[in-house]
Amino acid sequence: MVPITGGTVSGTHAGTILPGGADWQEMSADGTLDIAARYVLSLEQGFVEVDSRGIRHAQPDVLARLDAGALVDKSEYYFRTAIRFRTSAQPLAYLNTLLAVSVGERHAHAVRLDIYRLS
Repeated sequence: MVPITGGTVSGTHAGTILPGGADWQEMSADGTLDIAARYVLSLEQGFVEVDSRGIRHAQPDVLARLDAGALVDKSEYYFRTAIRFRTSAQPLAYLNTLLAVSVGERHAHAVRLDIYRLS
C-alpha cells in the first residue's frame, strides 16, 4: 500500500489531490503491478472521489530503472488505468456518469496521470 499524500490537478479542472488516499498494489512474479487507487480531489467546483484501477508492466531492465528512481520515458512501459469518479457537487455531476482512462508515468517520488474521457 502506497499512501497518497497530495498533488495537483490541472487541465479541464484545477485543484489539489488531498492527502489520505492510498494506492494498493499487488505485484505478480513477472513484475506486473495490479493497481487499485482511491483518493479525493479538491477542485474549484467541489470534491470528487477517484477510483482508479489498472496495471503497469515492463521488461525487467525497465522495471529496475523505475525502481531505482530513474526517469524512464513512458513509451518504454505500459501503465494504464480505468477511472470512475463520484461527486455530489452539482457543477461536476457529469463526472458521475462517465468512464475515463489514464496513461500513467512513474517518477521517482510521484506519479503523473494523463486522463482521457471516453465518450
